Amino acid sequence: MSAKEETVLGTFDPGVSKVELLRRFRDGEHADMRDHGRAILSRPEFSPVTGLPMEQHRARALAQAKALAEKGLTTVSFPEGYGGSHDVGGSIAAFEMIAYGDLSTWVKCGVHFGLVRGAILYLGTEKHHERYLRGIATIELPGCIVMTEAGHGSNVQGLRTTATYDVATGEFVIDTPDPSATKDFIGNSARDGRIGIVFARLIVGDVDHGVHALAVELRDQHGQVTEGITIEDCGEKLGLNGVDNGRITFDRLRVPRDALLDRYAQVSPDGEYTSAIENPNQRFFTMIGILINGRVSITGAGIRASESALTIAVRYGLARRQFGRPGGEEELLLDYITHQRRLLPALAGSYALHFAQEALVAEFHRAFTEADYPEADRRRFETLAAGLKVAASWHAGATIQACRECCGGAGYIAANRFAALKADTDPFTTFEGDNTVLLQLVAKSLLTGYKDQFGELDPLGMVAFAAGQLYETLMERTAVRAFVGRVVDELATTIRDEDVDRLDRAYQLGLLRWREEHQTAALARRLKRGVDGGSDPYGVFTDCQDQAVILAKAHIDRVVLEAFDVAIARCEDEAVKDTLNRLCDLHALHTIERDRAWFLEHGRMSAPRAKAITRAVNRLCRQVREDAGMLVEAFGIPENLLGAPIAPAPS
Repeated sequence: MSAKEETVLGTFDPGVSKVELLRRFRDGEHADMRDHGRAILSRPEFSPVTGLPMEQHRARALAQAKALAEKGLTTVSFPEGYGGSHDVGGSIAAFEMIAYGDLSTWVKCGVHFGLVRGAILYLGTEKHHERYLRGIATIELPGCIVMTEAGHGSNVQGLRTTATYDVATGEFVIDTPDPSATKDFIGNSARDGRIGIVFARLIVGDVDHGVHALAVELRDQHGQVTEGITIEDCGEKLGLNGVDNGRITFDRLRVPRDALLDRYAQVSPDGEYTSAIENPNQRFFTMIGILINGRVSITGAGIRASESALTIAVRYGLARRQFGRPGGEEELLLDYITHQRRLLPALAGSYALHFAQEALVAEFHRAFTEADYPEADRRRFETLAAGLKVAASWHAGATIQACRECCGGAGYIAANRFAALKADTDPFTTFEGDNTVLLQLVAKSLLTGYKDQFGELDPLGMVAFAAGQLYETLMERTAVRAFVGRVVDELATTIRDEDVDRLDRAYQLGLLRWREEHQTAALARRLKRGVDGGSDPYGVFTDCQDQAVILAKAHIDRVVLEAFDVAIARCEDEAVKDTLNRLCDLHALHTIERDRAWFLEHGRMSAPRAKAITRAVNRLCRQVREDAGMLVEAFGIPENLLGAPIAPAPS
């Protein structure tokens, strides 16, 4: 036992290892739910299986979903009267545990228990709850979200499927007007789905009231497709072949008036449309806002998949030897700085995203349990959910690829999990919104906040604000830059010291905050110039999409680092805290190093400082390498779910 471990054990229960202490800290307030998930998923039937034919894989995913429902792991977000405890945050923790296993099962559970349940619960009213929620809780009534159309993709507001009210019969007539309106890539629809939450344009009395949701029976209890509905199988995909994706068209399908999920909008028997939300845009975003749990869940699943890959690759790197000094023993892979560089910043990034997700889930719980949740908080929450979904899904793709390469040819063998992890996480970048489109939404939200801040200033405040912008410009372009350079060089000298614990977190955060603020102001000025020059706002923003994406990425980097820093501050054990601080330093400096060209261009970093940061990253990699095995074991992934022969459990 190391001296560091002895310090930890003296702080808490002497029978608790540092791995366990770190795991408990990571598990947070939903530790019981995570442990419940570990216990269930440790059963042999949840162990990954490779090479299953598509139909067998689909049947297995459905069987696993039913087994998880029977054990209560998928229903904690349901109301108490319908088989759950209405623990919204706990439900995300449960879904994250499922993501350590077969991601087809995770997607199937997410669509059914997350999205379909959420649509019925939050868009429907009591009659819909009574009719559907119990069957959804037991998955006796498998469901799907029938939203995306072939010709419109992420543009939900532009959907063309129609639901026209027929006052003579008291029914809605759902119709697919042309092939571009075909509902495409609908998960759970090709084989299992019985109920579909159909998003269509609501036409009442020749007035188009925009996109609304209706609960529609796709199949009867015997699996017979409803007349007026055509369902085609999308067939085999790059991954997630346990999910039955399908294409759906409607041919003047008639459904009863109460099929409309009418919490926010109602249609009377005689054809009168009413809604408490008068603004059509606000009504639309309120209704699709309930599906945000999909983005929150994808963030968690991307992080867990990254952790699975890292556990396999780090274990392999701590066991596999190659090359070495002449006549000496071969070196462990993880002792090479190049190997450390490929894995350990990704490990640090996974920890950072974990704590950012923890903050997001807490806000998610507030948003769906507090009746008076402020609108401003909701906007920030939705921006955070979009941004972290982007970060986690791109992180998963890059991390899994790096881990595969770090395991050489062994990583290419299907039994070692990387093939499935790569294929099954790849669609995360387009699930619940294409990542690049979501980044533009994040940027628009930031600009709205910027506009609100500017609009609240009195004339004197506006002058001060403008002066601040001018001062930033001067810092980049005048002799002030020389002063900044001297300060930066002094900080660079600090980084050259052997004691990297002296790295200043305030400095790290300050750089990321300054970059975000600078990018926000620069984009706002560019947009204003375009509009003042007579261009239409849509065209101006389209021309600025590249800069908007850069701003959104800067925002996400800052938010993630802040979340990691806040989490560390509440850690009570000093040894665990020291470990996390080194990991946070590595994440922060690797993030800055990755974009050092930008900081150099804008006068916020000198060349010596940039080189010193690279040396510091190398030094931190060597230090984090000593804890690497402990850091991946603290994920607490059940052994049977890892399932990689090249990564046996530590002895």
